Amino acid sequence: MPSPMTPDEVHAFLDGRPGWITLTTQGKDGYPHSIPIGYFRMAEEVFMGCRDKTQKTRNVGRNPKVSLALDAGSSMADIKGVLIQGDATVITDPVRLLELQREGGRQRGVAEEDLPTSANPGAAYIAVRPVKVISWDYSKSD
Repeated sequence: MPSPMTPDEVHAFLDGRPGWITLTTQGKDGYPHSIPIGYFRMAEEVFMGCRDKTQKTRNVGRNPKVSLALDAGSSMADIKGVLIQGDATVITDPVRLLELQREGGRQRGVAEEDLPTSANPGAAYIAVRPVKVISWDYSKSD
């Protein structure tokens, strides 16, 4: 059986896996809508940049309950992952967008002088505040 990760291990796993996380929202028809999306973490929240008025932002507007899934590993002995269930909000305020665009750039290693100076038109961020975090790490199994 896998062991859960500590909160610090969950943060390190999220921070150490740059790339894509799977965001699942609920569509108007009630079916799950799961898509890979770029992300970064600040404190407990996870932020994902996207375009405004997309299916995912409309779904969050109707129902803010979402899940995020991230896993890694190539064999049962090293599989680990995180499932975050949380409440999402769509951010479109230009001042907040610029702050998030700059922070996302910093976390990707963009030089300070190359960070954006104005928010991208039509951009949005989805912020997820975790309510429940489930993790597994088969490398820690007994």
